[in-house]
Amino acid sequence: MKDNLKSPLIIALILFGVAGLEAQIRFDVSSSIDWVVRELDTKASFDLVQAGIRLPTGRTMGEEILRQSYTRLVRTNLFPLRVDSNSTIQDLVDRGEISLQELDLIAREAEKTPPSLSTDLSQMTGRYKVFMEKVSARLLSHRRAVEPSRPLIPVRAAEYTGIIIIANDALPIHGRRAQALVVPCLFPKIWDANMDLVYERNMFDPGIKEESLMVRYTTEENIFRSTPSGLEGELAALVGPNPLRIFAREVFGISPTDPVIDREDALKILSTENNRRLLRDGKVVFVLNEKTLSDSRYENR
Repeated sequence: MKDNLKSPLIIALILFGVAGLEAQIRFDVSSSIDWVVRELDTKASFDLVQAGIRLPTGRTMGEEILRQSYTRLVRTNLFPLRVDSNSTIQDLVDRGEISLQELDLIAREAEKTPPSLSTDLSQMTGRYKVFMEKVSARLLSHRRAVEPSRPLIPVRAAEYTGIIIIANDALPIHGRRAQALVVPCLFPKIWDANMDLVYERNMFDPGIKEESLMVRYTTEENIFRSTPSGLEGELAALVGPNPLRIFAREVFGISPTDPVIDREDALKILSTENNRRLLRDGKVVFVLNEKTLSDSRYENR
């Protein structure tokens, strides 16, 4: 009976101590985004000595500090994530389009690695992985996909199994005398040379597959593999054996996220029900320069 009473008391004391410590601790936080594997990784460490925690008895308290802090730390790392050409997650928060509470829900869904100690036992570290599909699902508010505009005069087009847009080199920026590499975001648009909209987030059907993405990103090497389709395995499963391969001609947007394709290629997509369905199903791949597909940051908080 005494042991049953003692355990909750110890837990209460730990939580009380953590509540006072957590606000005083400086966390060393590093993060990295990989758009190919669609992950945002966060690593958070803090100094046990500075926090006044002694091992081995203080290990439980150290783990509890990370458990109470990780949501805030991961949420902050979501802020720079680019949503589209115009906005980051931070912009959506500033405009009231998403709340901090909703970001916390995303953070709590992160895949957590159990806390570990450094080899000299001075640091405790937690690692957290947020999947882009989870973020996308939280930001998609429409229930049914909007139908792309059908051309007045359709063209004859093959029945493709997917769409690959190749934009790995610097491209002219539409309307400007400059060039830029296309950069990834959650919800890019595709335009044609007449600046008619071919694809945007509301044309993607979020109900096709739970937590799917409207566009996948990859590098050039993954579309020239020694396989029957020439594609890396996951891409081959997504876009099938006969994808339409398109070279982007320009890039558009406040941030250069949106490829511009020839009108003839746009008509191949829009002229048949099968090919329009590829947009609804998110069977779309952007091939970008590998320099743009990853990003790392380090800061103290």
